[in-house]
Amino acid sequence: MPRFRSAAFLLALALAATLSGCGWFGDKKERLEGERISVLLHQRVLSPDVEAGKVEILLPAPTPNPEWPQSGGYPNNAMHHILVGENLRPAWKSNAGKGQTDYQRISSSPIVADGRVYAMDSESRVSAFAAKTGDRLWRTDLTDKGEDEGHVPGGLAFARGRVYATTGFAQVVALEAKTGAEVWRQTVPGPVRAPPTVRAGSVFVVTVDNNVFALDADSGSQLWTHAGIAESAAILGGAAPAVDGGVVVVPFSSGEIVALRADTGRLLWSDSLASARRTDQVSTLAHIRGRPVIDRGRVFALSHGGIMVSIDLRTGRRVWERQIGGLETPWVAGDYLFVVTSDSEIAALGRADGRILWVQSLPRWGNEAKKKDPITWTGPVLASDRLIVAGSHGQALTISPYSGDILGFEPMPDGVSVPPVVADGSVYFLANDADIVAYR
Repeated sequence: MPRFRSAAFLLALALAATLSGCGWFGDKKERLEGERISVLLHQRVLSPDVEAGKVEILLPAPTPNPEWPQSGGYPNNAMHHILVGENLRPAWKSNAGKGQTDYQRISSSPIVADGRVYAMDSESRVSAFAAKTGDRLWRTDLTDKGEDEGHVPGGLAFARGRVYATTGFAQVVALEAKTGAEVWRQTVPGPVRAPPTVRAGSVFVVTVDNNVFALDADSGSQLWTHAGIAESAAILGGAAPAVDGGVVVVPFSSGEIVALRADTGRLLWSDSLASARRTDQVSTLAHIRGRPVIDRGRVFALSHGGIMVSIDLRTGRRVWERQIGGLETPWVAGDYLFVVTSDSEIAALGRADGRILWVQSLPRWGNEAKKKDPITWTGPVLASDRLIVAGSHGQALTISPYSGDILGFEPMPDGVSVPPVVADGSVYFLANDADIVAYR
């Protein structure tokens, strides 16, 4: 395959939506010169809090990650620095079913466990593939007879030999991971558009009307429930709860975030990430669609309304706050956080104090000359000294976590709306046409 081109040339090509594929990794090139200015009205461009080169980012060494059993990797959503090969290449591609349409969505990333890759398509069909070869092992349709089409699916989680699925027709389903056979099915009061989280024998799900349910993983029976603040308007999709240390941290479309005891559902603390600072109608939606992250006694979360926070898990006290909005999950690694913002930027922050260490603009338009076809970005994922993000225009980028420099790119089968996942040295993408592509 051809060698990587310069970062400046790559960015120009990306903006023109005419990128063609190379490999994943290349030598670091010079950063594109010139001032980066937002072209979106009423939106801010982030600026670093420190001069370039004043702070040296030192990441923990990458470590192997054998599985990715839940939407955020593991229940706390803190994956740190994952080890993959130096030169990733396409290994296989398989189709997971029905792709995205105007009325149906690919809403959650694949999961990987016990040598299999599981994915849900836009029609709530779950498929299992051999992780080594991509061969399809089984496919199960979760839709009840008589259900109308057009439901937005939820997502998947794996635990103890079972795959747990949430659906837009208000059901949680447990399947045998080896065969796809149904074990139990539980109806909840509202549609579920976020993946479940499974921990210590409980399945935690959040409905679109901001109610959270804890179900018994063995039987599906209800253990407890908690009602959040109702919200009449929200952005499509939802975020799975984070669980760690006996605490469930639940994000809601209202911008509310709550901490509950995992065993009883008792409220420990709550906070709101709603903001009245932004002026356009869409950005005033406070929806928390990125998963909260629990890491070493801290909770990290951000809302589309423009608030990013670090919260003490035990007390609920805010440690720091930044005016940063986004729909993606922050990525924590060592003493640093990486986040994709609503302004098509990716930034590195200090975990302890929220200082912005670097900011990199990402391509905003499929047609840059005419400012048409806006690009939405998903990610990031940190693997072997590369941040990986993917875009709705059908391209994935690798970015230096140390400087923000764009390092390389890769074409996808279609646009990508859900983050990639990394397991056993492989990176998996689920594109909007329901194709799964494995790199290793």
